[in-house]
Amino acid sequence: MNIGITGANGHIGANLTRILLKQGYQIKVLDYNDTKGIEGLDVTKVKGNLNDPGSLDRLCEDVDVLYHLAAYISIGNESYDLLHKVNVEGTQNLVRAAKKAGVKRLVYFSTIHVLDHHPLDQPLDETRPLVTDSPQAYERTKSIVEKWILTQHSDDFEIVIINPTAVVGPDDYKPSLMGQMLLKLYKGKLPFLVPGGYNWVDVRDVAAASANALTKGRSGESYILSGGWHSLKEIAYVMEQGTGKKIRSIILPYRMAYIGVPFIKMWSALTRQKPLYTKESLDIIRQANKNIRNDKARKELDYSPRPFSETITDTMNWFKENKYI
Repeated sequence: MNIGITGANGHIGANLTRILLKQGYQIKVLDYNDTKGIEGLDVTKVKGNLNDPGSLDRLCEDVDVLYHLAAYISIGNESYDLLHKVNVEGTQNLVRAAKKAGVKRLVYFSTIHVLDHHPLDQPLDETRPLVTDSPQAYERTKSIVEKWILTQHSDDFEIVIINPTAVVGPDDYKPSLMGQMLLKLYKGKLPFLVPGGYNWVDVRDVAAASANALTKGRSGESYILSGGWHSLKEIAYVMEQGTGKKIRSIILPYRMAYIGVPFIKMWSALTRQKPLYTKESLDIIRQANKNIRNDKARKELDYSPRPFSETITDTMNWFKENKYI
């Protein structure tokens, strides 16, 4: 079986590609502008991007199953038009190319952010409505395209959707936004922590369940891949226990954190670094549902998330081994 992957160089993509190669599949990836995460792996590279139809045709040629992970991830600083062009129009371009090439199954990577987290006092599962009118551009574009892509599945073109929560773990070459947060926390470069938290999941568990989606999972269905809710202060504590290093964890009230956002944005512009604290990221942490269910994925994709402490310890060890710290 031949498999095509967009976003193979990303955090989930790098882990997924390694699993599929170990399982003996032939892999073809869309090479956008960086392949550090899959450097040295036995894959065929197709130079191009989601808005280049010719490269998408070459990617999908002779492919049986297509994994679509490529997306523009934003926590509040990029324009809606930019995100729409990549996340919506780019995905639509890819689906058209896949159908034309006769691809049998598409595994599309969405996000937990497309689902309405409210009411917060009730469990969140796949039955929650999509937030297609969200004020946050990333959430809105991913919701719009997920709603559209569900209309495209048929007996000849199967679609399985993956909705992971906040992903952390090894093989984070870029690193990801979550990886950057862990590194800054370890190095004492986060100016403060806020009282909230989020649902965190190990990238290896997400990749394993996604590999199972190659043959499992029902077409037209979505699957939440969640772990457990942990506060930012708890992450600092677990990191201390796993690394033996004292982690600075000053907790700032939300009111003060929101006041500091413009100054963080200004400093990030001066240093040319992407800010981790934005109004949008603070909103996400403050309003995150603490009970995100993964029963469906456990039953149908053999999903089995590991302990959070193991994830943080393994992640920091990987960063050390690869000289990020």
